[in-house]
Amino acid sequence: MATQVFNKIHFRNLKGDMFGGLTAAVIALPMALAFGVASGAGPAAGLYGAVLVGLFAALFGGTPTLISEPTGPMTVVMTAVIANLTAANPDNGLVMAFTVVMLAGLFQISFGLLKLGKYITMMPYNVISGFMSGIGLILIILQIGPFLGQASPKGGVVGTIQNIPNLLTNINPIETGLAILTVAILFLVPSKVKKFVPPPLLALVVGTIISVVFFSNVDIRRIGEIPSGLPSLQLPYFTPDQLQLMIVDAIVLAMLGCIDALLTSVVADSLTRTQHNSDKELIGQGLGNLASGLFGGIPGAGATMGTVVNINTGARSALSGVTRAVILMVVVLGAGSLTAQIPMAVLAGIALQVGIKIIDWGFLKRAHYISWKSAIIMYAVIGLTVFVDLIAAVGIGVFIANVLTIDRLTQLKSDDVKAITDADDAIVLDNDEKEILDRAEGRILLFHLSGPMIFGVSKAISRQHTLLNNYEVLIVDLAEVPHMGVTSALAIENAIQETVDTGRQVFLVGASGSVKRRLEKLGVLNIVPSENLLMDRKQALVKAVSLVTDVNINGASQNGVNNQTRIDTLIKGR
Repeated sequence: MATQVFNKIHFRNLKGDMFGGLTAAVIALPMALAFGVASGAGPAAGLYGAVLVGLFAALFGGTPTLISEPTGPMTVVMTAVIANLTAANPDNGLVMAFTVVMLAGLFQISFGLLKLGKYITMMPYNVISGFMSGIGLILIILQIGPFLGQASPKGGVVGTIQNIPNLLTNINPIETGLAILTVAILFLVPSKVKKFVPPPLLALVVGTIISVVFFSNVDIRRIGEIPSGLPSLQLPYFTPDQLQLMIVDAIVLAMLGCIDALLTSVVADSLTRTQHNSDKELIGQGLGNLASGLFGGIPGAGATMGTVVNINTGARSALSGVTRAVILMVVVLGAGSLTAQIPMAVLAGIALQVGIKIIDWGFLKRAHYISWKSAIIMYAVIGLTVFVDLIAAVGIGVFIANVLTIDRLTQLKSDDVKAITDADDAIVLDNDEKEILDRAEGRILLFHLSGPMIFGVSKAISRQHTLLNNYEVLIVDLAEVPHMGVTSALAIENAIQETVDTGRQVFLVGASGSVKRRLEKLGVLNIVPSENLLMDRKQALVKAVSLVTDVNINGASQNGVNNQTRIDTLIKGR
């Protein structure tokens, strides 16, 4: 039972897991502080989120080497949640925001229990790319104020953009210089140095030391001392007026956290050559966010950078994630005073660099070469994400991408709908079948379908049927159809019903499995006489030709007798 509940923890790789956890903790510290400040919940909330999400996801998740903590995308959403709820309810808005984090955790647990893990990441890449690039832009825009040495303007992205002239007029040169130095260190630190010191930690230490040594007498905005000790419990709180908004925000956080975590799990799989458990991972992520919200932490998800570093430094089990959480807890409990002098501008520089890295530059450069439609969808999702709404961006992007995909599939599958009246129309028949069909002289319409019949193919079915009206017998061949949608089944029904209503014969061939059940439920099989429900196309062709021949000759003629003899021979086989 323990192996089903807990993540894979063992002590066979103790050194690698301990060192991986230590390295991941060193990287997580500056990021947690930066994201906590950026979200508006404070640096302590960032640390609590890093500890609690990381601990519970490591213990109960489904990816042994995954490192979970506050991430850029989750921070962007949390920033909007806090801003909206505190504006609506200044006294309890922050507590309500933590309640949203708890709800998001519960949603994630539900997704895992419902086995929805495999569906979470089934989105077109251009939508995911546009969404992530949009989040990166939001994170960059929100750092403009702190980067220039001022508080972030109200109104989120739009408010910040509108206030850029005022921000530039009141720029704080010293804080802006520290922010620029931070970004420069993050981007320009040599690879040899990166092996020993993570760039975010180096930038945090260097920026803080310079601010203390050279600008101790200058009024610089700093994060202040973080309260030491265990966090206080945040009981769920909501008001009827804000409950709907809170639920929607929680769904957005939950979905984004699931996508973020599972995509990172795929990265971990490729590095460790293992296979994660998506549903179990969602439960672990949900428990982590539930715990984080209960103790005043911001939400988190699988973090790609922390996970890659964790694996590359030797981690192979969830013991690394537990080690990382314990080390960060020690910082929270006893080293809060050491963070007091960290300049806000340095944290803004770290968050800004994260935003730059979140943007999918590689796909942005190539999207228009691959497909203009794909590029337009990506840019539309970016615009909607930045200026409208995150959930609307994903919903509209997925809808448009799916419509275009369905249109393309429909065009391809329409080629598999063939109305055949003679042997020269297509090559789906063997020699005997071609000979039988030739003898019908165009009086038999063989309706041949192959492959899955999605709803878009129904137009092709109707079009092919209406093109040819001069026939006496209709044969519908479904032997090569593994799946038939309701819309296509109704199109088939219309063709059969129209044929029957005009007094012509219908044969239905090869309907089996789910296709047969679908036609049975729609009542299509009741329209066709039972003796005309066949599994062999050749037998249907022979019977159809027999009917056509009888009508044609009105009795016996020498030619008709010869034809019937030939047909009987074909029935028995050559």
